[in-house]
Amino acid sequence: MDAWARAAGWMGLFLMVLPILIATGCTYLSGPGAEWRSARRDSSNQAPDPTTTPQAVVQVYAARTVGWKGAMGVHSWIVIKRSDAERYTRYEVVGWGVMRGYPAIQVNRTGPDNYWFGAAPEKLADVRGGPEVDALIERIEAAVGTYPYKDSYRTWPGPNSNTFVAHIARSVPELRVDLPPTAIGKDFLPNGSVFALAPSGTGFQVSIFGVLGVIGALEEGIEFNLLGLSFGLDFYSPGLRLPGIGRIGFPQ
Repeated sequence: MDAWARAAGWMGLFLMVLPILIATGCTYLSGPGAEWRSARRDSSNQAPDPTTTPQAVVQVYAARTVGWKGAMGVHSWIVIKRSDAERYTRYEVVGWGVMRGYPAIQVNRTGPDNYWFGAAPEKLADVRGGPEVDALIERIEAAVGTYPYKDSYRTWPGPNSNTFVAHIARSVPELRVDLPPTAIGKDFLPNGSVFALAPSGTGFQVSIFGVLGVIGALEEGIEFNLLGLSFGLDFYSPGLRLPGIGRIGFPQ
């Protein structure tokens, strides 16, 4: 009960200071220091060296987006490495160039764990092993092939990079990807669906065009989506899920 009382107190406090944090974030991210052309894009050293890692590897990352949008949202991507492969393959969706006819799905734009224009990536999933993980990789690549918005991108409410990763996560629920509440677009269900697995595969969700809905799952807890902003409570590992801030509380 003490943990839940603290969680309720945190919820009230952060809801009060959220507008200030968002305003500060927008000011910082739109300032001179946020020049994307010179922003850091090197490795964050989270992916194991493929030349010394014979295991198959699947990892999912998310990092704050470029510019003022980074105050509210993240960009996510997935990387894979088959057993004994000496390099990773990185899949992600980006909006740059879509209006000029380029595909939304990009492959190996950069390294597996690189900074996203100055923002450090957070590792959301890390699955390693032998033939069983190679089998997951086969299903991941099949899910990339069935993504229905290969030539479309919309920042809000989707489809965007988070819609893409959520699609893969639902297709391969063994990954148990818990996309943060800042992953705007994860609730945009493909093909106008209203009901689906939660991205983590540990529960279910109802969503109306990504702007109104609810998730109930072991990993996500109870999460409400209003106009693309997500907030809720984790029960398995007590914590808060807040728009613009992400998850705070006990480690997962």
